[in-house]
Amino acid sequence: MDLSIGAELAQTSTEGPGERYAVWVQGCPLRCPGCCNPELLRFEGGTRTTPEALLARIQGTEHIEGVSFLGGEPFAQASALAVVAGGAQKLGLSVLIFSGFTREELEAREDARALLAVTDVLVDGPYDRDQPDFRRRWIGSRNQRVHFLSDHYGPHDARFQEANEVELRWSRGTLVINGRPWGPGLP
Repeated sequence: MDLSIGAELAQTSTEGPGERYAVWVQGCPLRCPGCCNPELLRFEGGTRTTPEALLARIQGTEHIEGVSFLGGEPFAQASALAVVAGGAQKLGLSVLIFSGFTREELEAREDARALLAVTDVLVDGPYDRDQPDFRRRWIGSRNQRVHFLSDHYGPHDARFQEANEVELRWSRGTLVINGRPWGPGLP
């Protein structure tokens, strides 16, 4: 069971609490208008890897608090990511997942339950470009919800109340903006 990865960032503070290993999966069935990662919508492309190889890269990264899965759509590769998430938790890392599906939709899917079982925080709901959210940290649009699925974090954790940040990175001759949706109509 392989994973298709669109991008990886070994250390970021803009995709969840603390320094995190961020993994953007390749492929999404939802196609939300205004998606901030349109290059990740296609299921073709990406870099193939195994859950074990990805977990080894995560384990080899020092000073991280957790792992964040983004997309594309992480639950489109739920079985393979459940292996990675479970392994990350055994290493003492937290798991945060951003999904365009709602929690209720995911709980109704047998293939999603194993990944939900090893998720500490779920940010759910499709991105809605007409409802940008600039107040809640790590959230793209006002319709999206934050679910604390374990006691690793809670709604009173001050980091969930701080202002959003962005990271600017120079990678292979290209300026990369990480940490919030950008595009027409957004500041």
